[in-house]
Amino acid sequence: MTEHGCDILVVGGGLGGVAAALGALRAGRTVLLTEEHDWLGGQLTSQAVPPDEHSWVERFGVTASYRALRDGIRAYYRRHYPLTEAARAHPELNPGGGHVSRLCHEPRVAVAVIEAMLAPYRGSGQLRVLQPYRPVAADTDGDRVTAVTVAHRDGGGEITLTAPYVLDATETGELLPLTGTEYVTGFESRADTGEPSAPDVADPTNMQAVSVCFAIDHVDGDHTIDRPARYGFWRDYQPPFWGDRMLSWRSPNPRTLQIGQRSFTPNPDDDPLAVVADQRLSPGDGNLWTFRRIAARRMFRPGAYASDICLVNWPMIDYFESPVIDVPDPAHHLAAARELSRSVLYWLQTEAPRPDGGAGFPGLRLRGDVTGGTDGLAQAPYIRESRRIRAEYTVVEQDLSLAVRGDKGAVRYPDPVGVGMYRIDLHPSTGGDNYVDVAACPFEIPLGALLPQRMRNLLPAGKNIGTTHITNGAYRLHPVEWNVGEVAGALAAYCLDRRVEPRAVRADTDLLTDFSARLDAAGVERRWPDVTGY
Repeated sequence: MTEHGCDILVVGGGLGGVAAALGALRAGRTVLLTEEHDWLGGQLTSQAVPPDEHSWVERFGVTASYRALRDGIRAYYRRHYPLTEAARAHPELNPGGGHVSRLCHEPRVAVAVIEAMLAPYRGSGQLRVLQPYRPVAADTDGDRVTAVTVAHRDGGGEITLTAPYVLDATETGELLPLTGTEYVTGFESRADTGEPSAPDVADPTNMQAVSVCFAIDHVDGDHTIDRPARYGFWRDYQPPFWGDRMLSWRSPNPRTLQIGQRSFTPNPDDDPLAVVADQRLSPGDGNLWTFRRIAARRMFRPGAYASDICLVNWPMIDYFESPVIDVPDPAHHLAAARELSRSVLYWLQTEAPRPDGGAGFPGLRLRGDVTGGTDGLAQAPYIRESRRIRAEYTVVEQDLSLAVRGDKGAVRYPDPVGVGMYRIDLHPSTGGDNYVDVAACPFEIPLGALLPQRMRNLLPAGKNIGTTHITNGAYRLHPVEWNVGEVAGALAAYCLDRRVEPRAVRADTDLLTDFSARLDAAGVERRWPDVTGY
């Protein structure tokens, strides 16, 4: 093994990991960043999920560096893509004209922008990135992590990495069990948390579904894939709460749980510039084609795109047969999730009811070139729920639930290090639960949720912070994950500069004030503006 040292080791190159690296690099620290997939960016890129954001994202409520990422994506399209003049001039360009987000786009564009944001630090040697490497072991000395061993994904050997601070930015909190850091999984009980939506009995194995997304377009010809081996099972699969087979246009409404009918019209005759992506007005999932559309052909000069490109992240690809965390054979279940997605595609191509009364859309073409996956699907599964640290402060439902907080708004913490906003949105879970949807107030991110109760130099930098199964449903989205990572990187750098430990920063008023000023200077919004209309 070869040993490499740095100031701050960031394990996991998703949105939280990239932001953590940037937060530390801006503070002048050397960083080693590892990532097991071919693309940096996690849920935005290798998982192929367009950004889930709140309705005020164009004005406020995200960090300055996250805004730079969004601005960079739009600038990349304007600089390199054959947009129509109207699209190019639109100040809030939404290249996909999708309804789920104001910035639906092809994942490769986000990869290019992320790489550009990191490029100066790579060139100077301040940042080193190891890809594709995943963590396989760790060494500890009491309450400190002394080394992390990563292995090449494709069998290229192992490397031991050391740093004064180690940040876990993996999608599932992989460093927590490797380092013996105390953590929780699944659903806590109402007795544990006091949460109105929690069950009477905790279930650590009850976790949100994972989804393997994929991109498709619709062109002339027959592009039907080979029939998946377990297609018959998935075609006939009917969860008790679904009201129909999963492979149908009918599924539960996440907010009302009533069974609703969705439509599917490839390449509709719509004006993508007229799309208003605002979840307050409509969830936008009536027509699944436009819901998460990532390239609208009419945004581009005639002939540039033969078809729209649609990103499939729909209810029917949610895999909730088993968790993929802390189970004997996670690879088996991840493979099953991929087969479910391929079965959905095969159903779409062969049996899905069409508006004209026929069945199947053989013109649907799998666009693995768009997602970068070797099997045509996304490179990585969309992981909604991670292992979560036992934190100095755990965010609970009653901190942000609109039904509980009402006009008071979410709890204002004494140690805010960021903000976020999303409904508590839990997908069907491995314990047999239907959707859980709770209206939430715009909320803050408390520093205490980033501090493990015992470990001194390990920090979470993603979905592994101190939330519950329920509040993770609001804290797991793109801008919040970025915010958490950015603060974790900045905190590690601050602690090195001041020769203090993370818990001391929260406990000491002067240190907390000083660190908060650093965040303010970096453009991290720590409180919501005092405005109406939430």
